[in-house]
Amino acid sequence: CTSTSCSSRSTSTIITAGQPFISCHQMGDSLPKYDIFRDSPLRYLGYANEVGESFRYQFSRLVTPSYVLAFGYCTADAITSGYDVMSNPNISCDEDRMHDAARATIDTMVWQSLASVAIPGATINLIVKMSRWAVRRTPFALPALAVEWFPTATGLGSIPIIIKPIDHSVDYMMDNTVRKAWPERTSPS
Repeated sequence: CTSTSCSSRSTSTIITAGQPFISCHQMGDSLPKYDIFRDSPLRYLGYANEVGESFRYQFSRLVTPSYVLAFGYCTADAITSGYDVMSNPNISCDEDRMHDAARATIDTMVWQSLASVAIPGATINLIVKMSRWAVRRTPFALPALAVEWFPTATGLGSIPIIIKPIDHSVDYMMDNTVRKAWPERTSPS
Protein backbone atom coordinates (compact mmCIF):
# COMPACT_ATOMS: atom_id res chain seq x y z
CA CYS A 1 0.00 0.00 0.00
CA THR A 2 1.56 3.27 -1.02
CA SER A 3 -0.78 5.83 0.47
CA THR A 4 0.41 7.84 3.46
CA SER A 5 -2.37 6.43 5.61
CA CYS A 6 -0.79 3.01 5.22
CA SER A 7 2.80 4.03 5.77
CA SER A 8 2.66 3.37 9.48
CA ARG A 9 1.75 -0.28 9.73
CA SER A 10 -0.84 -1.47 12.19
CA THR A 11 0.20 -3.50 15.20
CA SER A 12 -2.21 -6.40 14.83
CA THR A 13 -1.16 -9.94 14.20
CA ILE A 14 -2.86 -12.16 11.67
CA ILE A 15 -4.78 -15.18 12.84
CA THR A 16 -2.94 -18.32 11.88
CA ALA A 17 -4.12 -21.82 12.55
CA GLY A 18 -2.50 -23.73 15.32
CA GLN A 19 -1.61 -20.59 17.24
CA PRO A 20 -4.16 -19.90 19.97
CA PHE A 21 -5.30 -16.38 20.76
CA ILE A 22 -3.33 -14.04 18.58
CA SER A 23 -4.23 -10.37 18.68
CA CYS A 24 -7.08 -10.61 16.16
CA HIS A 25 -8.70 -12.86 18.75
CA GLN A 26 -8.14 -10.26 21.46
CA MET A 27 -10.78 -7.85 22.60
CA GLY A 28 -9.97 -4.32 23.71
CA ASP A 29 -9.48 -5.33 27.34
CA SER A 30 -6.95 -8.02 26.34
CA LEU A 31 -9.26 -10.88 27.30
CA PRO A 32 -9.31 -13.67 24.72
CA LYS A 33 -12.30 -13.62 22.40
CA TYR A 34 -14.30 -16.83 22.36
CA ASP A 35 -13.51 -18.77 19.19
CA ILE A 36 -16.22 -21.30 18.45
CA PHE A 37 -13.91 -23.30 16.18
CA ARG A 38 -11.18 -23.73 18.78
CA ASP A 39 -12.90 -23.30 22.15
CA SER A 40 -16.03 -25.41 21.81
CA PRO A 41 -16.94 -29.03 21.12
CA LEU A 42 -17.25 -27.98 17.48
CA ARG A 43 -13.44 -28.41 17.41
CA TYR A 44 -13.96 -32.17 17.35
CA LEU A 45 -15.47 -31.96 13.86
CA GLY A 46 -11.92 -31.43 12.66
CA TYR A 47 -11.21 -34.98 13.82
CA ALA A 48 -14.31 -36.57 12.29
CA ASN A 49 -12.30 -38.21 9.53
CA GLU A 50 -10.00 -39.89 12.06
CA VAL A 51 -13.06 -41.51 13.63
CA GLY A 52 -14.24 -42.47 10.13
CA GLU A 53 -10.84 -44.02 9.37
CA SER A 54 -10.95 -45.97 12.63
CA PHE A 55 -14.31 -47.49 11.68
CA ARG A 56 -13.41 -47.99 7.99
CA TYR A 57 -13.59 -51.79 8.12
CA GLN A 58 -16.86 -51.96 10.08
CA PHE A 59 -18.79 -49.05 8.53
CA SER A 60 -17.07 -48.10 5.28
CA ARG A 61 -19.99 -45.91 4.21
CA LEU A 62 -19.21 -43.49 7.05
CA VAL A 63 -15.69 -42.67 5.84
CA THR A 64 -16.66 -40.21 3.09
CA PRO A 65 -19.20 -38.32 5.26
CA SER A 66 -16.56 -38.08 8.01
CA TYR A 67 -14.21 -36.33 5.56
CA VAL A 68 -17.03 -34.02 4.44
CA LEU A 69 -17.58 -33.01 8.08
CA ALA A 70 -13.86 -32.47 8.67
CA PHE A 71 -13.35 -30.39 5.52
CA GLY A 72 -16.53 -28.44 6.30
CA TYR A 73 -15.05 -27.57 9.68
CA CYS A 74 -11.74 -26.56 8.05
CA THR A 75 -13.51 -24.36 5.50
CA ALA A 76 -15.69 -22.66 8.10
CA ASP A 77 -12.66 -21.95 10.31
CA ALA A 78 -10.70 -20.56 7.35
CA ILE A 79 -13.54 -18.27 6.26
CA THR A 80 -14.01 -17.05 9.82
CA SER A 81 -10.27 -16.35 10.17
CA GLY A 82 -10.32 -14.23 7.01
CA TYR A 83 -13.46 -12.44 8.13
CA ASP A 84 -11.91 -11.65 11.51
CA VAL A 85 -8.97 -9.98 9.78
CA MET A 86 -11.21 -8.14 7.32
CA SER A 87 -13.27 -6.72 10.17
CA ASN A 88 -10.25 -5.81 12.32
CA PRO A 89 -10.37 -2.02 12.86
CA ASN A 90 -6.67 -1.97 13.82
CA ILE A 91 -5.64 -2.51 10.19
CA SER A 92 -6.21 0.91 8.64
CA CYS A 93 -5.08 0.25 5.08
CA ASP A 94 -7.66 -1.53 2.91
CA GLU A 95 -4.96 -3.09 0.74
CA ASP A 96 -3.20 -4.49 3.81
CA ARG A 97 -6.51 -5.70 5.19
CA MET A 98 -7.35 -7.56 1.95
CA HIS A 99 -3.86 -9.03 1.75
CA ASP A 100 -3.83 -10.17 5.36
CA ALA A 101 -7.39 -11.51 5.21
CA ALA A 102 -6.51 -13.61 2.16
CA ARG A 103 -3.34 -14.75 3.90
CA ALA A 104 -5.22 -15.68 7.09
CA THR A 105 -7.88 -17.59 5.14
CA ILE A 106 -5.38 -19.55 3.07
CA ASP A 107 -3.03 -20.12 6.01
CA THR A 108 -5.86 -21.50 8.14
CA MET A 109 -7.20 -23.68 5.31
CA VAL A 110 -3.77 -25.14 4.53
CA TRP A 111 -2.98 -25.68 8.22
CA GLN A 112 -6.35 -27.27 8.99
CA SER A 113 -6.23 -29.45 5.85
CA LEU A 114 -2.83 -30.80 6.80
CA ALA A 115 -3.06 -30.93 10.61
CA SER A 116 -6.72 -31.89 11.01
CA VAL A 117 -7.49 -33.95 7.93
CA ALA A 118 -4.73 -35.23 5.62
CA ILE A 119 -1.89 -36.22 7.95
CA PRO A 120 -4.02 -37.56 10.84
CA GLY A 121 -6.33 -39.38 8.41
CA ALA A 122 -3.41 -41.13 6.72
CA THR A 123 -1.82 -41.88 10.11
CA ILE A 124 -4.98 -43.43 11.59
CA ASN A 125 -5.59 -45.38 8.38
CA LEU A 126 -2.07 -46.82 8.64
CA ILE A 127 -2.43 -47.58 12.37
CA VAL A 128 -5.71 -49.42 11.80
CA LYS A 129 -4.31 -51.27 8.79
CA MET A 130 -1.19 -52.36 10.70
CA SER A 131 -3.31 -53.37 13.73
CA ARG A 132 -5.49 -55.51 11.48
CA TRP A 133 -2.39 -57.11 10.01
CA ALA A 134 -0.96 -57.78 13.50
CA VAL A 135 -4.09 -59.36 15.01
CA ARG A 136 -4.55 -61.62 12.00
CA ARG A 137 -0.99 -62.89 12.30
CA THR A 138 -0.77 -63.55 16.03
CA PRO A 139 0.72 -66.96 16.90
CA PHE A 140 -2.34 -67.75 19.00
CA ALA A 141 -6.04 -67.65 18.25
CA LEU A 142 -7.89 -64.49 19.21
CA PRO A 143 -11.64 -64.23 19.62
CA ALA A 144 -13.37 -63.05 16.46
CA LEU A 145 -14.64 -59.99 18.32
CA ALA A 146 -11.06 -58.98 19.20
CA VAL A 147 -9.87 -59.52 15.64
CA GLU A 148 -12.66 -57.29 14.34
CA TRP A 149 -12.65 -54.51 16.93
CA PHE A 150 -9.08 -54.28 18.27
CA PRO A 151 -7.82 -52.36 15.21
CA THR A 152 -10.72 -49.91 15.51
CA ALA A 153 -10.06 -49.40 19.22
CA THR A 154 -6.36 -48.91 18.47
CA GLY A 155 -7.20 -46.27 15.86
CA LEU A 156 -9.58 -44.43 18.16
CA GLY A 157 -7.15 -44.65 21.08
CA SER A 158 -4.31 -43.21 19.03
CA ILE A 159 -6.19 -40.05 18.03
CA PRO A 160 -5.37 -38.09 21.21
CA ILE A 161 -1.76 -39.26 21.03
CA ILE A 162 -1.07 -38.10 17.47
CA ILE A 163 -2.79 -34.69 17.57
CA LYS A 164 -0.14 -32.54 19.29
CA PRO A 165 2.90 -33.93 17.43
CA ILE A 166 1.14 -33.46 14.10
CA ASP A 167 0.00 -29.94 15.02
CA HIS A 168 3.52 -28.95 16.04
CA SER A 169 5.03 -30.52 12.92
CA VAL A 170 2.63 -28.68 10.64
CA ASP A 171 3.31 -25.41 12.50
CA TYR A 172 7.04 -25.93 12.06
CA MET A 173 6.68 -26.81 8.39
CA MET A 174 4.45 -23.83 7.63
CA ASP A 175 6.56 -21.41 9.69
CA ASN A 176 9.58 -22.40 7.62
CA THR A 177 7.92 -22.49 4.19
CA VAL A 178 4.54 -20.94 3.41
CA ARG A 179 4.57 -18.30 6.14
CA LYS A 180 8.06 -17.14 5.16
CA ALA A 181 7.16 -17.03 1.48
CA TRP A 182 3.99 -15.00 2.09
CA PRO A 183 4.57 -12.74 5.11
CA GLU A 184 1.84 -10.68 6.68
CA ARG A 185 1.90 -6.97 5.92
CA THR A 186 0.91 -5.76 9.36
CA SER A 187 3.62 -6.01 11.95
CA PRO A 188 3.10 -8.27 14.99
CA SER A 189 2.17 -6.61 18.27
